[in-house]
Amino acid sequence: MALTADTPLASVPVVPATRTERSTPAWVLVLLGILSSAVLAGACWMSGHVHADTTLQTVARFIHVAALVVGLGAVLAVDWFAVLWLLGRRRLSDITGTACALQVPIWLGLAGLMATGLLLHPNLSSPLTQVKLGLVLAVTVNGLYAHWLGQRLDRYQNSPVPRRLLIRSALAATVSQTGWWGATFIGFLNSQS
Repeated sequence: MALTADTPLASVPVVPATRTERSTPAWVLVLLGILSSAVLAGACWMSGHVHADTTLQTVARFIHVAALVVGLGAVLAVDWFAVLWLLGRRRLSDITGTACALQVPIWLGLAGLMATGLLLHPNLSSPLTQVKLGLVLAVTVNGLYAHWLGQRLDRYQNSPVPRRLLIRSALAATVSQTGWWGATFIGFLNSQS
């Protein structure tokens, strides 16, 4: 099709850019990992200095649960598509597209959990809470690594994915599920005491 100044925009074929064409540089992901760690440390520090009243704590608890539903739900959707791909029921582009589309809810959920968690007066001297914070940090850093892996996977839409990349992706998914569910379980235990 020859394009001229008179060609209507609706008739111009749209060729979507692949994620590979707009890959996030590794140094940006490392910087984001450092910033995320600093934000988590800041939230921990603030939790000892912010004193929320009962009403604010109730609102924070509700938003905390909502953020968990959004974040963990999006992670489960991505991992479910990965399982379907491994079973031959989805294309690789389905996984990478889903992962790309659900990054915003995943990160919003995680950010919401951190922001509201500081209002819930966590007992930072409790070993369980320390494990939970470690899991949150692991989920955060692993999420950045999974983003990097997704960009690598996107390059193999029409060719076999190298075994090494599959193993790395499986490990990242395992860390993600362990971290999200572990932190959720510890949060539940902490809410019972």
